[in-house]
Amino acid sequence: MTYGSNALRQAVLRANQVIPEAGLAQLTWGNVSGVDREGGYYLIKPSGVRYDDLTEDQLVPVDLRTGQVLAGDLRPSVDSESHRAFYLAWPSIGGVTHTHSTHAVAFAQANRDIPLLGTTHADTFNGPVPVTRGLTADECATDYELNTGRVIVELIGDDASAAAMPAALVANHGPFTWGATPGKSVEHAIICEAVAEMALKTLALNPAATIPDHLAERHFKRKHGPGAYYGNPKA
Repeated sequence: MTYGSNALRQAVLRANQVIPEAGLAQLTWGNVSGVDREGGYYLIKPSGVRYDDLTEDQLVPVDLRTGQVLAGDLRPSVDSESHRAFYLAWPSIGGVTHTHSTHAVAFAQANRDIPLLGTTHADTFNGPVPVTRGLTADECATDYELNTGRVIVELIGDDASAAAMPAALVANHGPFTWGATPGKSVEHAIICEAVAEMALKTLALNPAATIPDHLAERHFKRKHGPGAYYGNPKA
């Protein structure tokens, strides 16, 4: 049995290929998945396979309920259980991305949120990109990857909150992002890394930098919600 429509397989493959193109990861330090809600599974990059070598046929189907691999002889990304935690918690999302992009990781390793300092950040993220609490020794010893996802769900909250803040940093680890599609989730990873770099440079110039709340709110709302007016409808 072949899992995933052609469209889903192509979307997950393409989103994974964007990771090195956008400079979001060295070697194989990143992965994207996409979910088939009706089928009850998601497709994810196999563990350790180079992006240049990746094909649609190598994408690993994973049961959304149990976390078991449904077909093939390749192991899924080691972060698969983190992805599964997000899909179970947030029914509106269709894709998840994890990378080790340099500037976002710097904030994660410093255990600091990526602060909201400008309109570029506010266009996508409704507030600072938050960092989780640290995992306990017990959480690391048992079901580590699943618990990694759970601490983000704990931090972000419900489905509506995940839509308004489609990114988070795992303390001492790195960023996870999500979106309506696999492509949107990797787009959010690109933006997360960009605003992390901007924040570091801004804070180097002015450690007390801030943005007025009304300006940040204006930029978020012009792209999101019922009054959004950025862009044009698809023909």
